[in-house]
Amino acid sequence: PGARPIANLPAFCRVVGVIRPSSDSDIRFEVWMPASGWNGKLQGVGNGGFAGSIEFAGMSAAMARGYATASTDTGHNGGSTDAGWALGHPEKATDFGYRAIHETAGKAKTLIAAYYGGAPRRSYFNACSNGGRQALMEAQRFPADYDGIVAGAPANFWTHLLAAASWDLQATLGEPGSYIPAGKLPAITAAALAACDSLDGIKDGVIDDPSQCRFDPAVLLCKGPESGSCLTAPQVAALKKIYGGPRDSKGAQLFPGYSPGGEIGRAHV
Repeated sequence: PGARPIANLPAFCRVVGVIRPSSDSDIRFEVWMPASGWNGKLQGVGNGGFAGSIEFAGMSAAMARGYATASTDTGHNGGSTDAGWALGHPEKATDFGYRAIHETAGKAKTLIAAYYGGAPRRSYFNACSNGGRQALMEAQRFPADYDGIVAGAPANFWTHLLAAASWDLQATLGEPGSYIPAGKLPAITAAALAACDSLDGIKDGVIDDPSQCRFDPAVLLCKGPESGSCLTAPQVAALKKIYGGPRDSKGAQLFPGYSPGGEIGRAHV
């Protein structure tokens, strides 16, 4: 243990550790414990993407609120979009899938009890995206690890979720001319809103229930030269695939498609 000075945070004890539950495991984790003003609670912090690093930002946020906090790299070192470490390493995939978060929770509680002379009164887990998936895995497999769990925007049903991502890539890149440039997204959103905004009786720039929207991208088909306000036939076909979502060879739905009306993302909120 030792102090680690971080801007705007009080003094705290930092413990850096490694857990090796299998011969191919190398789970790095950290536990931070306030030197004073501890609120008596533990907040476990999850990871985004494919993890690969300890979430210091999330730990700092928890520490600023008086929590002792813990995070792990889930057993590998790499960028959040890098999954190359998993190929040929099933034990590392297990660590990433659920084992590292569980092991870290147990070690964190042991260290907290040793440092403060007593276990935390309450323990919580808080994370989004892949962290939300981690939260659901904790609730399903190890419900005794935490008293409360926040599963924000959980990237659950992992294999089908990533199949959907591959489906979208193939829709926009698999055929010549099917790619939809960002400059056309405002026109798509405007057309979707024109078709479905007023379904709830109020025209307010929001589609209240996208599941009831029957927007057909074909209304944007270019009647003349291609421009930023229309779509080519391959682009119309790609957008229909994105809205429809992935299906298997027999036509069965594998994962929901994207809802119309939010094509330009946060800029529209």
